[in-house]
Amino acid sequence: MLGGCNLRAMNKGKTAWVERLFAQHGTALQAFFRRRIRVAPDAPDLAQEVYVRMLRLSDTDAIRNPELYLFTVANNLVKENGVLEKRRSACEDIDDLAVQEQLAELPQFDGEIDTEQRSQRLREVLAQLSPKCRATVILQYRYEMSYQQIGERLGISTHMVKKYLSQALGHCRRRMERLR
Repeated sequence: MLGGCNLRAMNKGKTAWVERLFAQHGTALQAFFRRRIRVAPDAPDLAQEVYVRMLRLSDTDAIRNPELYLFTVANNLVKENGVLEKRRSACEDIDDLAVQEQLAELPQFDGEIDTEQRSQRLREVLAQLSPKCRATVILQYRYEMSYQQIGERLGISTHMVKKYLSQALGHCRRRMERLR
């Protein structure tokens, strides 16, 4: 019985330690993520993951510099996030006919959200993209320009046009999916 009480006290102490650390550095941690990841709105989720990982530590007393440790965990998450993003964008060949058909399909929303809300959400999601990435999407879908025309207009290769479209569409699908 005494061992169980002792373990709970240690867990409460660790939780309080992690909460103090985040109270002091939470804003800086989110800024750290926003500067280092491509999808800045993911920063709060990544900061939350750092929090969870810090809570999983078995011996917080062994950490000599908690702030450095916190940002080391964050930096590792940035690297993991980059690898995942690279895998996601590499998985889809934008020239594949099946991918083209899928990209042309708009996600179905079971009438829960009206068109204006979806349009507003899409504008917000597109605003999260880099300027060239956003321009590529607009030129492709609003003005129906070819990859070649877009490349010439933006001063980029057709390969980069495809890459920007793939990244943008993946980003939009992930963000718009949250509306379902």
